Amino acid sequence: MKLILKLIAGIAAGIVTGLIGIDWLTRTLLTFRDIFGEFIGFMIPLIILFFIASGVSKLGAHSGKLVGMSVGTAYLSTLAAGIAAFFIATIVMPLIASEGAVPEEGAGLEGFFSFEIDPLMGVITALITAFLFGIGMAKIKNNVLIRFFDEGKTIIELVIKSIIIPLLPFYIAGIFAELAAEGTVFDTLQVFGLVLVIAVLTHWVWIFIQYVVAGSFAGRNPLSLLKNMLPAYFTALGTMSSAATIPVTLRQAKANKVREDVADFSIPLGATIHLSGSVITIVSCTIAVMSVLDGYAVPDFFTMLPVIAMLGVIMIAAPGVPGGAIMAAIGILTSMLGFNEAAVGLMIALYMAQDSFGTAANVTGDGAIALVVDKFTANAKNS
Repeated sequence: MKLILKLIAGIAAGIVTGLIGIDWLTRTLLTFRDIFGEFIGFMIPLIILFFIASGVSKLGAHSGKLVGMSVGTAYLSTLAAGIAAFFIATIVMPLIASEGAVPEEGAGLEGFFSFEIDPLMGVITALITAFLFGIGMAKIKNNVLIRFFDEGKTIIELVIKSIIIPLLPFYIAGIFAELAAEGTVFDTLQVFGLVLVIAVLTHWVWIFIQYVVAGSFAGRNPLSLLKNMLPAYFTALGTMSSAATIPVTLRQAKANKVREDVADFSIPLGATIHLSGSVITIVSCTIAVMSVLDGYAVPDFFTMLPVIAMLGVIMIAAPGVPGGAIMAAIGILTSMLGFNEAAVGLMIALYMAQDSFGTAANVTGDGAIALVVDKFTANAKNS
C-alpha cells in the first residue's frame, strides 16, 4: 500500500509540474524518465535470464508427470486468461476511448540529455539461453552453475527492490508531466480508471471460471472451494506478492483436500509460473494504451495471440516482488508490439495501480490449479 501511495504521489507531482509550465522542472523529470527507462531496458534480459534459468533448474527434483501436469495446467490457464482479457478489452475499449487521443510525442519538450544503455542481449536470446541452461542444470545437476544462477537471481531481485521499485514514482512523474504539458492527462486518467475497473472485474470472472472447472474435475462444489481460498485472496491484496502469500495459499489448498505432496509442490510452483491475473491486467492495459496513444493501432486477435503466448512463458521470469510481472513483460511489449518509452511508462503506472488485485487473482487461481493436478495425478496412480 505504501508503494501505491508513492505512485499516486508521483502521478500527482507529475501532473502539477506539467500544468504549472516551468520548463526546467518538467525537463528535469523528462531527463530522469529517459535515463531510468534505458536502465529498465538494460535490466529486462537479465531478469529473464536469471529468473527463468534458476526456476527451470529446480523442476528436475520432482517426478516428470507432476511437473508436466502442473506446468501445463498453469500455462493453459494463463493463456486462456489472456485471450479472454483480449476479447473483453477490444469490445469495451472503443466505447470509452477514441483511438490516438494522446499524441505520441510531447508538446515540444525534451529532457536535457539522454544516453543509451545497450542490453547485454535481446529478450528472445535471453529467453532461449535461460531455458537452455535451466533444462541443462536440471539434467546434470551442476551445483556450480545452479549456484551462479541462483545468486544472480538474488542480485537482480535486490536491484529491483532497492533501485527500480523505489525510483518508479519519479519515472511515473516524468510520464505524467509530459501528458500534463500536452493537455491530455485528464482524458487519459479517465479512460485508464475505467480500464482498471474492467481488469479487476475480469479477474473475478476468471477466478470463478477456474473454480467451476476445478470443481467439475474434482466433483466438488466450486463455491465451497472458492470460499476456502478467500484468506489467500485477501492476504495477497495486502502483500502484493505471490511468494509472500505461499504459506496461506498452501494452507487453504490443503483445506480443500488437495493431497499434501501435490500441494507442497504445485502451490510454490504456481506462485512462480501461474500469473493469470497479471496477464489479464497486462493484456487489458496493453489494448488501452494502444487505443489512446497516437501512432498505435489495436492489434487483431492473430497478431495478439503470439504476444499472449509469450507473456505466459515470460511470466516464469516475474520476480516475486510488487510489480515483478510488468518488469518481466516489458521486453515482450517493446520487442513484439513496438512500445516506446511513453507506452511503457503508462503500462507500469496502470499495472502498479492494480497490482494487489492481480496478485490476489494469481494466488487464488493457484488453488484451482492444485485441485486439477491433484485429481489427474490421483487418477494416474489408480489406473
